[in-house]
Amino acid sequence: MKEYSTTHGTVQAIDIFCGIGGLTHGMQKAGIDVIAGVDSDASCKYAYEANNDAEFIGCDIRKCSSDGLNSRYATQATKVLVGCAPCQTFSKHTQKNKTRCSDEKWTLLHEFSRLIEGISPDVVSMENVPELQKFDVFKTFVSTLAKLGYIVSSTVVRCERYGIPQTRRRLVVLASKRGELALIPETHTAPEDFKTVADVIAQMPPLEAGDICHSDGMHRASILSELNVRRIRQSLPGGTWRDWDESLLPTCFRKESGMSYPAVYGRLRWDRPATTMTTQFYSYGTGRFGHPEQDRALSLREGGMLQTFPKKYRFVKPGDKVSVKQIGRHIGNAVPVRLGEVIGKSIMKHLDGDL
Repeated sequence: MKEYSTTHGTVQAIDIFCGIGGLTHGMQKAGIDVIAGVDSDASCKYAYEANNDAEFIGCDIRKCSSDGLNSRYATQATKVLVGCAPCQTFSKHTQKNKTRCSDEKWTLLHEFSRLIEGISPDVVSMENVPELQKFDVFKTFVSTLAKLGYIVSSTVVRCERYGIPQTRRRLVVLASKRGELALIPETHTAPEDFKTVADVIAQMPPLEAGDICHSDGMHRASILSELNVRRIRQSLPGGTWRDWDESLLPTCFRKESGMSYPAVYGRLRWDRPATTMTTQFYSYGTGRFGHPEQDRALSLREGGMLQTFPKKYRFVKPGDKVSVKQIGRHIGNAVPVRLGEVIGKSIMKHLDGDL
């Protein structure tokens, strides 16, 4: 096992709701020894362990023992516990559809609190959607941390200001028993410094809709219907479906209620960061996920790269069938690797006394 040290000694972390390892990968890049990730989705195991020096623990957090996790830390280690509870429950889309109260994921933040209380880590980090702050479950989470002796801070991060090529907003909570812990300063503060779509995917081999790159099975584009081919050919980078001939409009967009969804069926712009990568970024009709100039949606690999996963990140075991829907979900649900690195660097600087 690798050991990462600060002036406080060995630093080890466990990643709750780890998925395929975006947060873990970033924190390991920052110098934190992530020893394990916990997730109930067994389909994440291969990608998590193939790309990270950490063990995947397949476990529903509601059945996860704090004593069992605590025993994995080295005796003298500085203990870090991090995680991103599934966030669809708190998203704007879910709120509009009024399904959140019946969603069992609503209670998962309470389970995270239970593990924090049982493990008593030195440092805690939680990442989620900004909308979470509106709900009592978040206020209870923060007050529980305070009662347990943590100094708590929360920040809504503009991801493009940390070198992530997306106009994504994320809530980051940092808590420490050793004093105030804050994120490192923004690294890309001027719009001209933001990472753009071109910076990330301009050099990828061209594809047509439905094609798979012979040298990289993850660089594959979904098939488009004949109608959607006609639509994307009339789509302008950064534009909307309002640029199309009226004959191409879906019936719902001809009604006033359809006017509130201008970004669906959109193309990205080369010279700007991408929109937030969702679990359906590979589908042209679900957001602004059209390639800036090729008549197709983003490939799986391109979506992963815009989530700041390395180009060679392994998402599926060699020889296994590629499930576009599953890998899209894995990538879209992930914490961007770069954000994980920012969180990890912030923790290490804090433990070294620099923040």
